[in-house]
Amino acid sequence: MSTLSIHYDRVLSIVGEVVRIALPSRAPGVVEDDPDGPRYGDLAIVSEGEGDIGVTGRLAQVVRLGAGEVSLQVFGGTQGLSTRSRAQFLGHPPRVAFSGNILGRVFSGDGSVSDGGPALDYDPQVEIGGPSVNPVRRALASRMIRTNVPMIDVFNCLVESQKIPIFARAGEPYDPLLARIGVQADADIVVFGGLGLTFDDYWRFRSTFEDAGVFSRTVMFVNQAADPPLERLLVPDMALAVAEKFAIEEKKRVLVLLTDMTAFADALREVGVAMERVPSNRGYLGDLYSQLARRYEKATVFHGAGSVTILTVTTMPGGDVTHPVPDNTGYITEGQFYLRDGLIDPFGSLSRLKQHVIGKETREDHSAVMNTMIRLYAGAREADRKKAMAFDLSDYDERLVRFGEAFKERFMDIAVSIPLEEALDLGWATMAENFSPEELLIRQNLLDKYYPHPA
Repeated sequence: MSTLSIHYDRVLSIVGEVVRIALPSRAPGVVEDDPDGPRYGDLAIVSEGEGDIGVTGRLAQVVRLGAGEVSLQVFGGTQGLSTRSRAQFLGHPPRVAFSGNILGRVFSGDGSVSDGGPALDYDPQVEIGGPSVNPVRRALASRMIRTNVPMIDVFNCLVESQKIPIFARAGEPYDPLLARIGVQADADIVVFGGLGLTFDDYWRFRSTFEDAGVFSRTVMFVNQAADPPLERLLVPDMALAVAEKFAIEEKKRVLVLLTDMTAFADALREVGVAMERVPSNRGYLGDLYSQLARRYEKATVFHGAGSVTILTVTTMPGGDVTHPVPDNTGYITEGQFYLRDGLIDPFGSLSRLKQHVIGKETREDHSAVMNTMIRLYAGAREADRKKAMAFDLSDYDERLVRFGEAFKERFMDIAVSIPLEEALDLGWATMAENFSPEELLIRQNLLDKYYPHPA
């Protein structure tokens, strides 16, 4: 990694985590877009004092270029820096190591190795934060990613190249659910990005991957709660850059797991406030949609190569789905999974790409089982309301209530783990326990083949 020998020491201001530095005036005849000068997105090292800037410095990134000045976002924080600080530009944007050696490794939010293993300084590196693939060059999503979670596989399939979030309020078990999906999904490689995790949460993810024997095909980028918050802006870009390289160069099916994107949006807001940008809705910046879309649009199927599928967690402060982060996310992604009271809600959840695989890659009865069970569960919810208001229930209502209780226990509980075919068979059995074939309103040829008649 080559660095420029020029040091810039005219610090104009330090606001929050952003340092403004004056650039030297241009000599006559020198063009403004000097190739040796700082560029937007480039890295720099900021140091206080006269020591070796490469040893004592803190990593920073160019976040604004102005007339005769540049703004640097310091990832390690500006505590201890003064207007006597110096900056040295590295001449390139952030990079991350990429090779087969990164599998089974853990990296911190700035891309450095954090698992105590050997350094990867001499491994090839790739730039992060590049443009998304041209939509014209993308292949149509047509393969299912099985997770063995019935509420996903049966009712809202996760499709290769899909970008989809898990919406949940704080305190819901979204991290255990995300870890289970990472373990059980039939992806070749799992790339995990943790944003502001506590050490316990990070260790729970790592232990889950190790205990399940999938850590050797997993890459982890983790920004912990004690780490600089601004490093959270790099974690999604590093995870997605690595995922793209595995998909393109090694033709792998890659599943990217990110938690929690609300922490990412909060870090964006923090930078915007320090740069005195005018806030928009609830203090978030007006480009929140674009910033989220830049990351989510990395999900794709590459022609003749692999694919990148993105599954994230987006927490809703106070359970408010109109909060700017989930609200903007819903316009970008292809559906969502709602996690409420420890259950995946079938009515709030949606997968807009499931029609590409249901009945095509899955069993012929998949669509009928899915639609019928949702219709019956909706009836069970209505019967429960009648029961709560002390109305007399008919025999059919009583059977709906029993079906609803079995549905929650056998399908909606996120601890349930069964393959898709077994889940479909269980669906037929659950319906047959409470309803006759005529009450299901399913095509006769499917009833003849799949309805479990008594011996």
